[in-house]
Amino acid sequence: MFGGFNLDKTYQFLIIALAFFLPLTVFGGNLIIVIICILWIISGEYKSKFNQIIKNKLMLASILFFCIHVFGLLWTDDLTWGLHIVHKMWYFIGLLPILYTLVKKEYIPYYLAAFLISILLTEVISFLIWFEVIEPFKNATLENPTPFMSHISFNPILAFSIYLVLHEVLINKKLSKVILFCYSFFSISMVINMFITGGRAGQVVFFAMIVILIFQVFNKQKVKAILTISIIVPLIFMTAYQSSYLFNQRVDEAISNVVMYSVNKDTSVGQRLSFIINSYDVIKLNPILGVGTGDFPAEYKKINQLNTPNLPDATNPHNMYILVLMQLGFLGLVSMLSIFYYQIKLSFNSTNRLLKDAGLALPLLFLVMMLSDSYLLGHYTSLLFVFFSSFLYKGFEKN
Repeated sequence: MFGGFNLDKTYQFLIIALAFFLPLTVFGGNLIIVIICILWIISGEYKSKFNQIIKNKLMLASILFFCIHVFGLLWTDDLTWGLHIVHKMWYFIGLLPILYTLVKKEYIPYYLAAFLISILLTEVISFLIWFEVIEPFKNATLENPTPFMSHISFNPILAFSIYLVLHEVLINKKLSKVILFCYSFFSISMVINMFITGGRAGQVVFFAMIVILIFQVFNKQKVKAILTISIIVPLIFMTAYQSSYLFNQRVDEAISNVVMYSVNKDTSVGQRLSFIINSYDVIKLNPILGVGTGDFPAEYKKINQLNTPNLPDATNPHNMYILVLMQLGFLGLVSMLSIFYYQIKLSFNSTNRLLKDAGLALPLLFLVMMLSDSYLLGHYTSLLFVFFSSFLYKGFEKN
């Protein structure tokens, strides 16, 4: 008890609320985060909290990743932008360790339910906009009916949501027929939602998710898994390609932009390729420590004016690996990859099938999606990563 009320239940209520607000609102999510952090700081028991954190290698890797960003301020010229990047990374030293000390195994179904109910709400609104029942609002357009966030963030989050629901449909044998039907319908509707928006990164992640899930369904039957993948993935792709004009158009554009890169540099895909090529020239000169936490915009502007002066400058290369390499060199990249290494390693320690499988899927999906954007910088995707990391790798059985 704390101050006349049950502090632990208050924490759990706030974490459930955070799961619900995660896909809906930046302000709502941040408000819940601030309340959680303040309560955590003033509630004491610091030794117990500290011991929990330092005993988990993922927490240590996360804190180190943040600290290297702070360390990178020492040789940056643009301290203002550097502090901006450090601020975006605070989840890795603040929120993730705090949530890790608070989450409880018995409340995980409530975390997941709150998150999926929120996704259901966003999906219903997305379809209402797409069918022109309601007018587009906030970030939504008829082409990209994603009001609460951009399609760039929405589709990867939707892909992970589909994974969570399909995992229950295909692996949880204890579901009642009613729940199985509802989950199946929910997953199908989310898949349709995936292809009525233009988020190509999320669509790539979706197909990667299908591959991962099929391997997990068949477990040790690798041959059956590969045969199933060879049928299911092309079938879904061709169905989406034939039935969704937007998906058809975006696929054709992506292929054309890559094949004809020399004349398509000023396109979404072309610019991303240019970001990588230009950034590589800078990385070669600063391979170990990078140019500093805040110097990407300035250094990229220099190389862009030299190599591709007709293309716009950039504040990030839309590729998390390239961003970290350019800012912090191989030191930063190894630090970031260590987070994913420990996630994958710790996922195998769980005896709970959902926690084990989702604990493996989360880092693998982020390793794929980070090829196309800096997803550990964006609010929605970084919060998703941190939130699920707080309980997927806690090792409740061991504790």
